Amino acid sequence: QLHLVESGGGSVQAGGSLRLSCKASGDTFSQYCIGWFRQVPGMPREGVASIVNAGKRFYLDSVKDRLTISRDNAKNMSYLQINSLKPEDSGTYSCAAKLSDGYCYMNWKQRQVYLDWGQGTQVTVSS
Repeated sequence: QLHLVESGGGSVQAGGSLRLSCKASGDTFSQYCIGWFRQVPGMPREGVASIVNAGKRFYLDSVKDRLTISRDNAKNMSYLQINSLKPEDSGTYSCAAKLSDGYCYMNWKQRQVYLDWGQGTQVTVSS
């Protein structure tokens, strides 16, 4: 089990960039795949990116040109870089983790796949 803490959110103007961070503690971080999810009020969490330990990355099609997910296993960290921010990017961004297996590849967008969640960090983009 991992304990996850996000940081790096804030209020930015459209066109700006943010790098969100996810600090993990507890179990062996390298054994987990990490997903980043966005949630807006009244809507379910939406998977926007995921990274498996082997380095394979997945992105939501609608944002893949502006997002970069990465991880640093030595630091127990995952990062989500978001460029060219748009107002529709606003929401609470959470990182999530599960022990790596086939679900990390086939079902990375499904929030039910992940067992460990952070509290989230708020991103607000103004036009």
